[in-house]
Amino acid sequence: MNLQELNELDLNNIGDWPGLIKTILVLIICGAIGTGWYYFDTEDQLIQLKNVERQEQELRSTFEKKQAKAVNLEKYQKQLEEMKQSFGAMLRQLPDKTEVAELLVDVSQTGLAAGLEFELFDPLGENRKDFYAELPIKIKVRGEYHQFGNFISGLATLPRIVTIHDIDISTAKKDKRLEMEAVAKTYRYLDEESGK
Repeated sequence: MNLQELNELDLNNIGDWPGLIKTILVLIICGAIGTGWYYFDTEDQLIQLKNVERQEQELRSTFEKKQAKAVNLEKYQKQLEEMKQSFGAMLRQLPDKTEVAELLVDVSQTGLAAGLEFELFDPLGENRKDFYAELPIKIKVRGEYHQFGNFISGLATLPRIVTIHDIDISTAKKDKRLEMEAVAKTYRYLDEESGK
């Protein structure tokens, strides 16, 4: 078969075409139908399949996390109970309104017991938080380095919570001793009923 025979093919009489040409035409038509089928139908289904597979992985991951929590539910409940008890113990370490004055005396006596000389002991205004109030005390003391350590250690052993913030240690201008400026914060539990 040559090029001239291809030009002489009659489109109205495909049945008379040579077998090889018919086979090629059938393959081209099948390829066009397959390609059209893919683009108009199968491609959308494949995209949907990928989305569903991704959702399946997300759901599987969520299920595994929830299953791990469910398996450890008893352990989590025990841990929650321990946390409630610990929180209650910490709340008991927060003084109420009547104990604050005693605590301020304890802070100053702890400093004196450590051998420090107080230059400033200024209780500042109370800052209210969610369920507690913060009572900052600006202090300035003079002494030796180890006395500062004894003072802070003594504050840590008080029965109530006292924290030290904004510590600044410098050499005193009057003598060779050190000066420490800091803010000691103690905390007070606010009664739920009164908010005081």
